[in-house]
Amino acid sequence: MNLVQPINRPQKGVFLVKKIFKYEKMNKAHMLWLSVAKCKKHGMSYLTHPNCYFQDLEDGFITTLPEFEERVGFLDIEASNLKATFGYMFSYCIKKLDGETLVRRIKQSDILKEAQWLDRDLCIQFCKDARQFDRLIVYWGKDWRYDVPFIRTRTMYWKRKAIEAGDTEIVKQLNFPEYLELYVEDLYDIVKKKFRLHNNRLATFCQFMGIIAKGHPLNPEKWNRALAGFKDALDYIVTHNIEDVDSTEEAWKMVRAFTNRSKTSI
Repeated sequence: MNLVQPINRPQKGVFLVKKIFKYEKMNKAHMLWLSVAKCKKHGMSYLTHPNCYFQDLEDGFITTLPEFEERVGFLDIEASNLKATFGYMFSYCIKKLDGETLVRRIKQSDILKEAQWLDRDLCIQFCKDARQFDRLIVYWGKDWRYDVPFIRTRTMYWKRKAIEAGDTEIVKQLNFPEYLELYVEDLYDIVKKKFRLHNNRLATFCQFMGIIAKGHPLNPEKWNRALAGFKDALDYIVTHNIEDVDSTEEAWKMVRAFTNRSKTSI
């Protein structure tokens, strides 16, 4: 990641090459390091004395601006309805880039016990899981769309219920990530802008590009049985959920070189 850029500034008829930080390329970890590390000459942070950073770099007092690997996850949810006022989550998965998949699912008992809590525990767990990442990749899941707004709505609903019940411990746990805590990148935008398909569904892109996906496709009968709490249907949906994050990761790897990393906050 190139975090500096040269600029040419005229000074007394001579063009001098001067380097400046490309702040838009930095994440929170970079900014924190620049605010803590001190320059040799003045003892001030590099964030306020960027010229000293380059001088100390040339003099060998420091090596380079540390590179921080972004923690990337691929998020997908499955729910009983497209609207969070009428529906609730059956499951969500977050797959770590080239790593394990966090699989979270509703308990059968949460559906059968008079729907008292439904997906409340899932919302609590998501608030914890999301903070393991710097960037979440979704498909049709950012603001104005589905996954993230759905989870936020359900979380804030349960938070309101906890406040009304005076359950301060649950209120603390329902702390949905706030603005600038992490980035959300929607793969749908990349596919729509950079490719020309007959439709922009994830399954269409994966099929056209030879990515294995949808071994357990959307099945209305399974979703209806899941609403009634049948375990076989819930298992099917979770498998479908895992397949979605797997294919999202493969698709993202295929297209990520065609666009800049977005700075869209959750």
